[in-house]
Amino acid sequence: MIQFNDTKIAFAWRSNNELVKAKVLFQTIAWPALVKVGSAMLNLALAIRFPISWIVKPTIFKHFVGGENLAESNKTAQQLLQYNVKSVLDYSVEGADDEAIQEDAFNEILRSVQNAKGNASIAFTVFKPTGLISTIILEKVSNGEELSQHESAQFDLFKQRVKTLCEQSVSSNTPILVDAEDSWYQKAIDDVVHQMMEEFNKEKVFVFNTLQMYRTDRLDFFKAAHKDALGKGYLLGVKFVRGAYMEKERARAQRFGYPSPIHPNKEETDKAFDDAQHYAFENLDTISIFCGTHNEQSVQKLCGMMQSKGIPNNDARITFSQLLGMSDNISFMLAHKGYNVAKYIPYGPVRKVMPYLIRRAEENTSVKGQTGRELSLIRTELKRRKHQHKLKH
Repeated sequence: MIQFNDTKIAFAWRSNNELVKAKVLFQTIAWPALVKVGSAMLNLALAIRFPISWIVKPTIFKHFVGGENLAESNKTAQQLLQYNVKSVLDYSVEGADDEAIQEDAFNEILRSVQNAKGNASIAFTVFKPTGLISTIILEKVSNGEELSQHESAQFDLFKQRVKTLCEQSVSSNTPILVDAEDSWYQKAIDDVVHQMMEEFNKEKVFVFNTLQMYRTDRLDFFKAAHKDALGKGYLLGVKFVRGAYMEKERARAQRFGYPSPIHPNKEETDKAFDDAQHYAFENLDTISIFCGTHNEQSVQKLCGMMQSKGIPNNDARITFSQLLGMSDNISFMLAHKGYNVAKYIPYGPVRKVMPYLIRRAEENTSVKGQTGRELSLIRTELKRRKHQHKLKH
């Protein structure tokens, strides 16, 4: 069974200075109260347009973000490629209801997809649907409500933008991932993405939908989607994640008095994730898997299935992915063993990616054991390097 405790391989691409900074960063994130206060202060600074780049860019931004633009992010991707780790450049500007901002986001994502053409370091491209359309419109469509003339035109524009990105993905010969969103407007996104799969996934998987397996309905949804794909003669591309909006989902369900759409505990989410991956693996001839997880057991299970069926480590239908700045012990070991690995690399101007960074910090605080794991690995590697330095001198 593959092990993920080799820190020499995990941090080969990080300098001593970078590791020391990472240690301080995760020590800070380990204090939930500090993260809460820090997040509130950063949100306030953003609201009053207080300059924050000077403190954010050399610290949390440098660790979790590829750069402020495509050019800077490409450099990060090239650096990773030296270790057989490919990249997914993710323009991480959070959704806005301003149509001019949506237009800017679309143009940037399109540039990102075009940037993948002939670029050996880029394995996939990605976009967040709420960067391109108002969530109010998506929610109305999901609920089958009538749209105003303007809303209808905006939804048509959204569908056209998604289609343009998918067409460009085919032209760039690089698959595109569509990120998942909140449950109360996910249906509209699912419907559009499946239309795109039907159109573009005939012989090769170019379009991937994302399933958040902490949702109680996703395993059944996935199996139904596969049945639909088989019936209509197209291939399914699925990015599996556990899910990123747990507190938000539960709070909304409580507020509006409907059953929580989220599994009651981590164990059931883990089971749903592993069951979905197992089903996908059993149907590998018609489903491509993008395994987006920081959970070592889930990665080991998928690697074990590949081994037991004699599937080569670098089979094009299976990719593993972790976020930049996290779980390098998993990503770099998998790459070292010849598996397909794609680091998710967020990018964008410091101010605009702040909501993403605040979420990362809060997530690291709430994900059981994640921060402790990162800290332990970093400390182990710093000790190893210190010991090695002593031996040399």
